[in-house]
Amino acid sequence: MKIQRRYLRLAVLVAVLTLVASACSGDDDEGGAGQGTGSGTAAELQRVGGSMEVAAVWSGTEQANFRQVLDAFTTKTGTQVTYTSTGDEIATILRTRIQGSSPPDVAILPQPGLLRDLAAQGALKPIEDVAGQAVTANFAAHWKELGSVNGQLFGVFFKGANKSLGWYNVSAFRNAGVQAPRTFDELMTTARTLKDSGVTPYSIGGGAGWVLTDLFENIYLRQAGPEKYDQLSRHEIPWTDQSVKDALRTLGRLLSDRSMIAGDPTQVTFVQSVDAVFRTPPEAAIVFEGDFVPGSATQQATAGRDYDSFAFPAIGSSPASVVGGGDAVVMMKDTPQAKELVKFLASGEAAEIWAKLGGFSSPNKAVNPSVYPDDVTRKNATALAQAQVFKFDMSDLAPADFGGTPSRGEWALLQQFAANPSNVDGIAAELEAAAAASFR
Repeated sequence: MKIQRRYLRLAVLVAVLTLVASACSGDDDEGGAGQGTGSGTAAELQRVGGSMEVAAVWSGTEQANFRQVLDAFTTKTGTQVTYTSTGDEIATILRTRIQGSSPPDVAILPQPGLLRDLAAQGALKPIEDVAGQAVTANFAAHWKELGSVNGQLFGVFFKGANKSLGWYNVSAFRNAGVQAPRTFDELMTTARTLKDSGVTPYSIGGGAGWVLTDLFENIYLRQAGPEKYDQLSRHEIPWTDQSVKDALRTLGRLLSDRSMIAGDPTQVTFVQSVDAVFRTPPEAAIVFEGDFVPGSATQQATAGRDYDSFAFPAIGSSPASVVGGGDAVVMMKDTPQAKELVKFLASGEAAEIWAKLGGFSSPNKAVNPSVYPDDVTRKNATALAQAQVFKFDMSDLAPADFGGTPSRGEWALLQQFAANPSNVDGIAAELEAAAAASFR
């Protein structure tokens, strides 16, 4: 679910999403989404008919919302689309199917590291002639760089994410008499007050290892700074660096007192962690994750009234900082159906279908910000554009066997750390050994 997540190699600022540049604005690095009127640019598609398969990590509500996008594609082209949900095992599933000569026509990858791996294997088809013009016109330059390998375009980012958010139950905060925390120290005080009021402060879905990598990355960016973040992303400094150990100790402050966490943070799933905060009465008050959280909840809740969000708290004097992610559409079979779907998903029209449903942000400048369904969603998209520092999800930038595979690498090791938060030196050493084996 990293996508549901994870949610790419990046040492530059990714200027983003929607709300800052007009739909006709240029392709500069600060570009966000357009302020144009009307719907996003319609894709000119051919009625090719036939059938195809698309695979992605999304399940549950996210799958249902994406199904509406696919249904619109079917109406336009006559092509019947089978959707395969891979969950977090997307890297393993795709590699197995490639070995069996039966890949899906199109896949949507939550990790640019995986995109680079598959492109290097020759498993992806270049899409410059399919969607290059749309990507150049509708996306900031950094998104094209993230979807390219050795200058060739292989991916177009259909979905983006602000992953530097805390989501909270409004009634729990109101009953405890607390406000959204702005700093990490305020978060610690808020958590204790919530606990005293009778509500467990945190819900952490560490059963999905990528949730723990996101927590670590937000802490590391604010504590170590963007330069160190870039260096660690590229494995130019080891995971035994003091900056990593310091971040692990800060993460341990969230994980060490189990009475402050609803359930076992090594076993609770991502969706369970969201539902614990969104249900009435809540099982917990706060869950940290991306702007896709509302779209992942199975509990009925209303933005602003039942839940709201705050920016991940500052640590020390850290500036406003955002860790983000995205899901890239890639073509694995060179068929007319695959080409038309890639073309469609590169359009503002396709992105607006999901944007209207919530739990979704698009890096496509052709998307009209008015389509987002509530002020909370628009607020979080704006935070991306206003961030003084933006970095792409570090684990998504890494080779997939280190940063994006269940029961391996970062995911598994941070789960071990969640089980024993005092083992800072040991986990740092194991992270370095796993990274060294992957960054070769």
